[in-house]
Amino acid sequence: MPRASDTRQSIVDAVLRIIGQDGIAAVTNRRIAKEAGLSLGSVTYHFATQHELLRESLLHFVAEETRHFTELADACTDERFDIGQAAEAVAQVAGGNAFDSRHIAPFELYVQAGRDERLRAAAAECFAAYDLLATRILTQLGVPDPERLAGAAVALVFGQQLRRLATGAPAEELVDTLLILTRFSEAETP
Repeated sequence: MPRASDTRQSIVDAVLRIIGQDGIAAVTNRRIAKEAGLSLGSVTYHFATQHELLRESLLHFVAEETRHFTELADACTDERFDIGQAAEAVAQVAGGNAFDSRHIAPFELYVQAGRDERLRAAAAECFAAYDLLATRILTQLGVPDPERLAGAAVALVFGQQLRRLATGAPAEELVDTLLILTRFSEAETP
């Protein structure tokens, strides 16, 4: 018999897949139960409300993203860090060439956090991890005032990701975005 934590995780994984495939509006208990291979009663037993489901899904996503981006940031401390390594880090952020439901779900969750202030703290935690990675990369590249520019770098990358999602633009444009930011920052240096 599966443990309660395994069942909850199966439900959360199903919610994230559904959000990525068809959006938050498609998240229903029946759909979750079918996607997770569980009974409808199991879904309602583990999550009493839709808000609880979305919050738990966002928190799970945030924990995974924070871990992943912190690991990437920790890898960006080599003294010989260069633009090539920065490009590799950005490519890892981009997640390869396929833009599947796993890449779409975060955008849906962040939009939902914008509508529901109870989810904003979790979203802010994830953006703090993005900012940390951006700060480390910018620092290693010698960009002046990296903490101040980190949020802009994250916004540029997110904008490029959204553009990629909407248009099918190639992942390489993310590297171009990083290069533009570093060149702009270097030009500002007196």
